[in-house]
Amino acid sequence: APHGDASRSQSDNGTFICFDHIKFIVGNAKQAAYWYCINFGFEPFAYRGLETGSRQIAQHAVKQNKIIFVFESALLPNNKELGEHLVKHGDGVKDVCFEVDDVETIVKHAKKGGAKVVKDVTEESDEHGIIKYAVLQTYGDTVHTLLERKNYRGIFLPGFKPHPLEKTFFQSLPRAGLNFIDHCVGNQPDLQMNTAVEWYEKALGFHRFWSVDDSMIHTEYSALRSIVVTNEDETIKMPINEPAMGKKAVSQIQEYVDYYGGAGVQHIALNTSNIITAIEALRARGVEFLSIPKSYYENLRHRLSESKTKVCYIG
Repeated sequence: APHGDASRSQSDNGTFICFDHIKFIVGNAKQAAYWYCINFGFEPFAYRGLETGSRQIAQHAVKQNKIIFVFESALLPNNKELGEHLVKHGDGVKDVCFEVDDVETIVKHAKKGGAKVVKDVTEESDEHGIIKYAVLQTYGDTVHTLLERKNYRGIFLPGFKPHPLEKTFFQSLPRAGLNFIDHCVGNQPDLQMNTAVEWYEKALGFHRFWSVDDSMIHTEYSALRSIVVTNEDETIKMPINEPAMGKKAVSQIQEYVDYYGGAGVQHIALNTSNIITAIEALRARGVEFLSIPKSYYENLRHRLSESKTKVCYIG
């Protein structure tokens, strides 16, 4: 059910522009980046590591149109932050980074809203300009970096160089045609959804965009409740889910929380202009999709015959 805009952030509290990038903590950053390039149509984009002067961590950034994923691994043993995250969660999303126009104003507003600031407003620069950023704690071990990059003209961020890996091979594979990050879903433990949603409303000035409960999304094996929060311009959408009991099994949301080790990013939805050609290309690249039983299509034909929805047949 769509929501009104009563809780929308005001422009004098700063503007959230879009998803900037998503950072994963992984055991092997180079290998993970390569997998996304082979399977999902990304290309090597930017790199930070020993060769660029980074002695502690390696970061491989991959890009496809407006989507940027960054894979980060420790170079040295005994890296407490990365090591603990890997032991607890395995490979997973650590940071959902938002581009903003005025990080100082947004952080000031977030502090008033009760946000925990992991890193206060910081400047970094190189020969290409200056960025300002701050890091806020959100659900579980996940953080949001708020990144102001309007005075930066470099390839990605200070410290990054163009990725040394050749793109020619990846460009020879079928084009996936993924455009931008549509939404990023956060799964919560039971009865924690509203707390997380209120955090986005109070700390970031987001508003409720859409919601469903377990009467709408349920099967014999799973059920969930979900509220989608979004920024003023509705360019960033963050669905927040919590489990509800299915009739025969544990909710998939609860299963995620159990196996991930707490709240976290369950999935990232990527926009495509043509889902048919995108899936054909991704399958050709080796991506596995859920198999759909024939009964689904048989039931679908029956349901559509009784629906007011007009269907255009292709081919």
